[in-house]
Amino acid sequence: MASYANLPAPSPEQGLNRYMQEIRRFPMLEPDEEYMLAKRWVEHEDTEAAHKLVTSHLRLAAKIAMGYRGYGLPQAEVISEANVGLMQAVKRFDPEKGFRLATYAMWWIRASIQEYILRSWSLVKLGTTSAQKKLFFNLRKAKNRIGALEDGDLRPENVKQIATDLGVTEDEVISMNRRMAGSDASLNATISNDGEGTAQWQDWLEDEDANQADDYAERNELETRRALLTQAMDVLNDREKDVLTQRRLLDQPVTLEELSGVYDVSRERIRQIEVRAFDKLQKRMTELAGQKGMMADA
Repeated sequence: MASYANLPAPSPEQGLNRYMQEIRRFPMLEPDEEYMLAKRWVEHEDTEAAHKLVTSHLRLAAKIAMGYRGYGLPQAEVISEANVGLMQAVKRFDPEKGFRLATYAMWWIRASIQEYILRSWSLVKLGTTSAQKKLFFNLRKAKNRIGALEDGDLRPENVKQIATDLGVTEDEVISMNRRMAGSDASLNATISNDGEGTAQWQDWLEDEDANQADDYAERNELETRRALLTQAMDVLNDREKDVLTQRRLLDQPVTLEELSGVYDVSRERIRQIEVRAFDKLQKRMTELAGQKGMMADA
């Protein structure tokens, strides 16, 4: 795998401004180029190919990391964790699935950042419940949704609504809100540009070469594929659906060994069910795509 030490690294001494300039020198990849690089990594463990895949997506990692500002942690460290998630995504990316690396990588990047925040926030005694984690990462969004933008403690009616929406207690909402009180940096905040005027964080994140029409078409195609996938899953029985989901549709696939224990069959039998289910799904998606006048891969 591409060495993390070989990547540009944000640091307090260097400054994020300088880091943003550095990562912009790495070109974005065309779909065909991305596919061939991913194939070289999967089939030959070509570290140069992996490095190009990683560096071409550093801006994506930084952009996602900026969305987690305000947790009281150094932004440089959050970006570094985002890069770790990006590298994990590249390591596990399968170019034959039919999706772009960015779509797959954003889930790994977010997971890496969230785990880092949860590990680092010594003041937040979250425990391990999903409801507590949901509150931790969604409180600000919930406050914005109901217009609770004032500083300090929330109003009782707002506490009650947020607790209901997120499935936690009112005491947990109050406690978390107090712990997370503080200033949030903005993507619109002005930063220095090394004597060449001023710029904003978002200026370093946007891709000047991006084709918005192509981006929209790609998002639309992804949504169509997801709709086809959901519809095509009906061709599978419950066991096939579960095995295929666990093995191919999760960010961290369940092992054959684990599923063999769940269904009390051999690992080879689980593998056979997976292959058969995938073939059935692929054929059904092709049929549905033909009806809709498009091409689709499972």
